[in-house]
Formats: sequence, C-alpha cells, structure tokens
Amino acid sequence: GVKESQQMSIFRIVAAILHLGNLEIRAERDGEACSVARDDEHLPTFCSLLGVEHSQMEHWLCHRK
Repeated sequence: GVKESQQMSIFRIVAAILHLGNLEIRAERDGEACSVARDDEHLPTFCSLLGVEHSQMEHWLCHRK
C-alpha cells in the first residue's frame, strides 16, 4: 500500500543509516577528539543519499557543539 516514490525514499534513508553505521571514526588525543578516516567510502555515500554537504557532515559528526 506504499507508493513507489515513498518506497524509494524509505530505502534511501535506510541505506544511508546503514552506511553511517559502517563509517570509521578514529579517536585522537586520548579519546578527547575524533576524525573520520580520509579513505572511508561510506561518508560520501551517506551524504549523496541524503543530499547533505560532505564537509559539514564530517565536521558535525566529530564536534559536539
């Protein structure tokens, strides 16, 4: 009973969440900071699926405020 366009949106969101779960975040400075691995292919895929900017998402995944 779900329209095909809505199904594709749901699949896109689920795929993005799964890619975000595979993202490698590295701890730095004894666990006080973190960074996303430069060679990680999951963040660009996540960003393209949700239509968000890569640099902004990388920044906000690693900063609390």
